Amino acid sequence: MSNFFHNKTVAITGGSDGIGKALIDILLPMGAKVATCARNQDKLYDLQLRHSTRPLHCVVADVSIYNDCKLFIDSTIKQFGGIDILINNAGISMRSLLKDAELDVFKKIMDINYFGTVYCTKLALPSIIERKGTIVGVSSIAGYRGLPGRSGYSASKFALNGWLEAIRTELMEDDVNVMWVCPGFTKSNIRNAALNGQSKAQGESPLNESMLMSAQECAEHILTAIEKKKRTLVLTFRGKQTVFINKFFPAWADKLTRKFFFKNGQLVK
Repeated sequence: MSNFFHNKTVAITGGSDGIGKALIDILLPMGAKVATCARNQDKLYDLQLRHSTRPLHCVVADVSIYNDCKLFIDSTIKQFGGIDILINNAGISMRSLLKDAELDVFKKIMDINYFGTVYCTKLALPSIIERKGTIVGVSSIAGYRGLPGRSGYSASKFALNGWLEAIRTELMEDDVNVMWVCPGFTKSNIRNAALNGQSKAQGESPLNESMLMSAQECAEHILTAIEKKKRTLVLTFRGKQTVFINKFFPAWADKLTRKFFFKNGQLVK
């Protein structure tokens, strides 16, 4: 990668784990100024300690709360003078069939995955327009193909993709690039933190994490795509295959998806 990120201010939501943390670990040695927020104060403290000699601004914030987003964005602009790149990475998943899920699960997921992105982007927008910067949404294959057991998550990512596509069109003449990234299954804490039907963290991953793309590799792909001003980034062979089959052979995609996620009528993934 070139020196594209040198001296640029990058704001990343959800930086205490997974892809967000990997982005920070790559960006700071490249000379970027990084601001991040997360709900876990201890993890943010550890992150700050690890990068104590570099320009890292950490804020404890829940992106589903507008005032928390305002504190994060305003303090980042005050600390670094503006924002060049906003990476809306904070997100939460779910694992529950509709018939077993309480309605609160769907609201929580939409508040974090969709409204959290809307809040932070709206607040950072004047600075990003001024700097002709970049807005990124970390979406999912579930934003192209509805996934069983993750209906609320899929809904939030479909909403996110459509919203980002709309504002991308709005901001074209402002020279602001808007991009959404669909990582596919990546090693991260998102499945452990995924909500069950009662809105509690399930605390386990139904997938073999060792077989998944690393958060570091995913982060490298995202940064390359930002530099190249890509429109969309779909990662992993299975991810690209899913998007293609769902677009051109949707009925077949239904059967393949059902087979992947269910065994003997039970949700297994």
